[in-house]
Amino acid sequence: MELQKGKNKKVISICETQPLTVKGLMHLLDSTDDLAFGSSHSSPAEWMLSAGAEDTDVLVIDKGLGAKTVLDALAQLPAERGTVRSTVPAVVVWGMSITEAEALRFLQAGTKGIVRKSADPETVLSCLRAVSQGRSWMQDSVFRETSTFEVQARSDLTPREYQVMELVEQGFKNREIAQELGIRPGTVKIHLKHIFEKTGVRGRHGLALNGLRQKGVISLLAS
Repeated sequence: MELQKGKNKKVISICETQPLTVKGLMHLLDSTDDLAFGSSHSSPAEWMLSAGAEDTDVLVIDKGLGAKTVLDALAQLPAERGTVRSTVPAVVVWGMSITEAEALRFLQAGTKGIVRKSADPETVLSCLRAVSQGRSWMQDSVFRETSTFEVQARSDLTPREYQVMELVEQGFKNREIAQELGIRPGTVKIHLKHIFEKTGVRGRHGLALNGLRQKGVISLLAS
């Protein structure tokens, strides 16, 4: 299913298997002056072979297609630069259920937006607009905890705790952090316990996501 690109509008294409969901997105985009529906496909692979792929500014991928499918698509997109397509679209992953671990993995792989399918229309539009303008964006309800990561909490960390947190944000495992800092894995666990207590964040994935937010890598919108 393909529609013509709207003049001066950012084109949104989607990889989704539910026709009603596709229709809903089409209707939502029709109500905007800055976004246009491009095309819908059953998979990222099908989209890559489509005629309208090169016009796509934002590609929405249903997480229901499988995390591997999403990650494979993200890995293949850079290879398209300089060949068939002149630009690489920003990718938004959406789904009924997205865990912190999945969100972090997608973001680290290059995803620009994370949003739930249950989000209200304005939230979905906020996500699409943000990524179409080159920003990264994530719906904050993806977090297990609603507590916010206070800037003051970061300053309360000891230098060693700060080092541990920085490595967690980069995706290091406990054993890798221990090797990097020359300490025991058990000591890393103790530092993480103190970090969680000071920040109010629970879990290393939430800590990493909050770190990205604090650095301005991703923007969050309450919903």
